[in-house]
Amino acid sequence: MRAVVQRVLQAGVETEGQRLSQIDKGLLVYLSVGKADTLKDAQFIAEKLLNLRIFADEAGKMNRSVLDGGGSILMVSNFTLHGDCRKGRRPSFDAAAEQGLAQQLYEKVIEMIAEQRVTVGKGAFGEHMQVSSVNDGPVTFLLDSSRLF
Repeated sequence: MRAVVQRVLQAGVETEGQRLSQIDKGLLVYLSVGKADTLKDAQFIAEKLLNLRIFADEAGKMNRSVLDGGGSILMVSNFTLHGDCRKGRRPSFDAAAEQGLAQQLYEKVIEMIAEQRVTVGKGAFGEHMQVSSVNDGPVTFLLDSSRLF
């Protein structure tokens, strides 16, 4: 699994003019599932998102996580994170999981986060969406459950 994680002051997602979800302070996460991903990858991503210390403490240092009161999480599916742009001009999406597996693991990550009593919103899986955000910092990180980066 791959994720782009942004610390935000607010973020929202809509489709066809309807607001699906919105958060204030927290994390906007774009998540992609790869062909070889399993429940273990979902657990890794959920744990990282819950415990990544990227919110400021009283001294202004990045020392707090979502679990420490860092806010909510807005999860948006984004298979293009598995796009390979190394050859030619058109990305290849061969590494992205098929829709059934991808949706199952995407929903599992959301479930694991919600189990920790963190408010988690989501987009519409597999749909064309409009995502808006106010990045805080800006602070943006890349996660890969295979630890490629």
